[in-house]
Amino acid sequence: MLRVAVPNKGILSETAIVMLREAGYTTRRDPKDLHVVDTQNDIEFFYLRPRDIATYVGSGSLDAGFTGLDLLRDSRSEANSVADLGFGGSTFRFAGPVGRFQSIEQLGGLRVATAYPHLVEDFLAEHQISAKIVQLDGAVEVAVRLGVADAVADVVSTGNTLRQAGLEIFGPVILQSSAQLIVSPKVVDEHQQLLRRMQGVLVAREYVIFDYDCPTALVEEAAKITPGIESPTVSPLRDEDWVAVRSLVKTSETNAKMDELYALGARAILVSAIHAARI
Repeated sequence: MLRVAVPNKGILSETAIVMLREAGYTTRRDPKDLHVVDTQNDIEFFYLRPRDIATYVGSGSLDAGFTGLDLLRDSRSEANSVADLGFGGSTFRFAGPVGRFQSIEQLGGLRVATAYPHLVEDFLAEHQISAKIVQLDGAVEVAVRLGVADAVADVVSTGNTLRQAGLEIFGPVILQSSAQLIVSPKVVDEHQQLLRRMQGVLVAREYVIFDYDCPTALVEEAAKITPGIESPTVSPLRDEDWVAVRSLVKTSETNAKMDELYALGARAILVSAIHAARI
């Protein structure tokens, strides 16, 4: 039975659980449940603290898990990422008092506060910069004002929180993070079904099905508009001058593609959502 770690709280938890449901797995109904067994799919889920998941999976105590790339890197775990799940995005940057820093080289010998000490330490080491890392669990942006650190490394969205603390961003991006499906180095291919189902959910969210009627003489031009994954499906109609075409199109391009097809001469253009997929 595959043993999988799921975040029990935080920004990664809700979306990970929704994806598992969409993939056909049994998930917890009560937020207090920390263990769920899905006998039908031969899998069991452990709802754990997000920061601990990479450690459990890397050690082989669990086979797979959902966690952020930031937490994976910070844990220095031996777990391997097998899929970027496309949610829980965040950007890590350095910030310091306005006007004080222009480059990360200026951090040499100074104190940097962060909730991700190993991630920041490894990044600075790659740039041959030696700084003292001050580990904090939260409210990193106030560390400079309180005299605990000279600069901070933290998640940045709009930057408003940093500006309110009298800080400004400087230097390169430390990491662009997002949710990952990770597996233990001891796992060979036991995770493949879970991986395929997660990829199927991503495809179902990213694509829609286009069905339309197209003049036979315009099929090649229509195929350029909706090329699909491998190739569109073309089926004959009773009227030999027309064919039916089916293809996958990115959801974000739906209306633009419909406009192009209609202008080309296609008619009866229908768009359907995808419930599940295997590509």
